[in-house]
Amino acid sequence: MQPIYSFQTAKQIIAGKESLKRLKDDIKLVNKNIKSALIISQPSISDLGFVGTIKEQLEDQGIYVNINLDILPEPTVENIEDVFQQTSNTQYDVLIGIGGGSVLDTTKILSVLMTNDKQVRELLGTDMVEKAGVPTVLIPTTSGTGAEVTPNAIVTIPEEELKIGIVSNHLLPALVVLDPLLTVGLPKPITAATGMDAFTHSLESFISNKANPLSDMFALESIRLIASSIVEAYENGSSVEAREKMLVGSMYGGMALTSAGTAAVHALAYPLGGKFKIPHGVANSMLLPHVMEFNLDACTERLALVAEPMGLAVSGLSAEEKARKVIEKISEWTATLEIPQDLQAYGVVEEDIPSLAVSAAQVTRLLNNNPKKVSTDEMEAIYRRLLG
Repeated sequence: MQPIYSFQTAKQIIAGKESLKRLKDDIKLVNKNIKSALIISQPSISDLGFVGTIKEQLEDQGIYVNINLDILPEPTVENIEDVFQQTSNTQYDVLIGIGGGSVLDTTKILSVLMTNDKQVRELLGTDMVEKAGVPTVLIPTTSGTGAEVTPNAIVTIPEEELKIGIVSNHLLPALVVLDPLLTVGLPKPITAATGMDAFTHSLESFISNKANPLSDMFALESIRLIASSIVEAYENGSSVEAREKMLVGSMYGGMALTSAGTAAVHALAYPLGGKFKIPHGVANSMLLPHVMEFNLDACTERLALVAEPMGLAVSGLSAEEKARKVIEKISEWTATLEIPQDLQAYGVVEEDIPSLAVSAAQVTRLLNNNPKKVSTDEMEAIYRRLLG
């Protein structure tokens, strides 16, 4: 019998080409009487004009607007608390995060810091946020994290050389805007890493111990959209059609993991980001085929079901043959998308492997979702496959 399962996501989603241009009207869905707004982003996003577009629209509505661009890639606890100190002297009716996963996650955390008398470290874990935050509007500019529709936010903890999640329904936004035009200018490496991150969300959700009919629906459609567009988006970044498929596929991946959760790939990726600053999408991409190979005997039937949505020619093949085709295709993608495959390029050496495995073993929230138990020795073996 299927265990009890649940699903929750953003309150409202507005999607489609040029949807950002109607934010001045759609923001009324959050609150008809917004007087002040804080836009949270990064300099690279501001330089593209997106922040200015939002500011102009809101000011046309008589809304006071403040901007903070100090979010770091892979933000630390200290970075988030520093931005909170910069912005907490003003009361805002809405926070608007526009950017990649780091910006969106930080916006969610700032939202609850403003209404809960707690520091970031006190919020780490599941359901540690007591009160609803300031309403948020989340606008992704990459197609990878799905952070705009999840109750999760990931923080780097420097002293532990690890990334840890804050999980709470209070992190869910009031409004999401998905405009594929915001992703057209993404550089190739970011397109590749974030796209594979989104695929990892969906695939891990599909083989998760918590997979259920709701998560399966989102995961399989996400896999279909991403598989049919990731190479095109990488090779022809101006293709709005490919960009839109990736953006919606990423969102579906976020919805899938909201219900089913990610697993060992993410658990092993977190120490790589925390200790060696390897971008999250790159770490996931490097690990994905190797972890799926490890998991194969525990989820052959599930992996086999992914082959057709991926567009693979598998008619007449056995379940194991289909599953192996899936893993082969993932490896092929990492080569086509020029995802790095050697941890040594990031400074990882053999002596680091045991401590990486010990750190990964702490991420029990995700390891419990994996279809197969992973010992620290087995984690070490997976890391070693990426050394040279």
